Amino acid sequence: MTARLCDRNPAVAPEALVGEMVPPSTFDSVSFDSYIPDPAEPSQSQAVSKARDFVARATKVRGGKRGLFSRKSATGQGIGLYLDGGFGVGKTHLLASIYHSMPEPKAFATFVEVTHVVGALGFVNAVERLSQHTVLCIDEFELDDPGDTMLVSRLLTELTAKGVSIAATSNTLPGQLGEGRFAAQDFLREIRKLSSVFETIRVDGPDYRHRDLPPAPEPRSDAELDELAASTPGATLDDFDALCEHLSTLHPSKYKDLVDGVSLVCMRGVHPAKDQSVALRIVVLADRLYDANIPVTVSGSKLDEIFTEEMLSGGYRKKYLRATSRLLALSRFAESAV
Repeated sequence: MTARLCDRNPAVAPEALVGEMVPPSTFDSVSFDSYIPDPAEPSQSQAVSKARDFVARATKVRGGKRGLFSRKSATGQGIGLYLDGGFGVGKTHLLASIYHSMPEPKAFATFVEVTHVVGALGFVNAVERLSQHTVLCIDEFELDDPGDTMLVSRLLTELTAKGVSIAATSNTLPGQLGEGRFAAQDFLREIRKLSSVFETIRVDGPDYRHRDLPPAPEPRSDAELDELAASTPGATLDDFDALCEHLSTLHPSKYKDLVDGVSLVCMRGVHPAKDQSVALRIVVLADRLYDANIPVTVSGSKLDEIFTEEMLSGGYRKKYLRATSRLLALSRFAESAV
């Protein structure tokens, strides 16, 4: 019988979350040297240079300086680098390269994962556990509500004061995070505070996942999907609605373990998400599937039809576009593997 994600209920100890703050396996071997800038996009070469410089300066910050009697002085203020650009221009590649170039201890996580760690450990404990790190790399830095904004702003303020440097990526400039979503003065004040932490570098270019690639693959029939799942070792097969319901019962910090060891995810009866809460869970699942490089294939609607036009015109537009881009890439992996 084919396995189902709906039958999995992973348990993740809060203490293990910091230890799991590493780049996705897809980026295990990346480096600054393996990032090939597009000659037509000079900002990409500049980003590599700025990232290398960040590593050199951040390493010195954590190392401290020698004093008169050869004892290290107190650790200095951490520094910040913010890589802004569209989808698929290699920002995560550069962020992972920063991580690999920094001395231990160090941490790499998406913005959502950072908020999950703070929620699981408690703010004080999270600061204590991260305060000795040389760098905290935060991928997909997107703020969706004032609470998260103020939480992360406070976290970064305390960590940089303790000498932890921060490198981040996003599809929105730090001064524009949350733009069009909230007008509360407290929120805007926190946005400005976050903006002051980072040196912002723009990375331009087309989405590499869409270069010379065909549109979303046509969905399979239910019979084809069943047969493929049954004949693929390590594959899972779930009804889309049942999977969405199961995701609602799990904390998003467990989605990574939910798909651990899966070779192919098959979803039957895919259709547009019924509301924002379902859609946002799909975004997190898409990120975890993409991190683990797990192909996806479906029956029902195409994967680029999950998020409705109304959703794509709202405040979470960038999240939905990123998730669509990643799901399409994973669906093409599935097509090429068959």
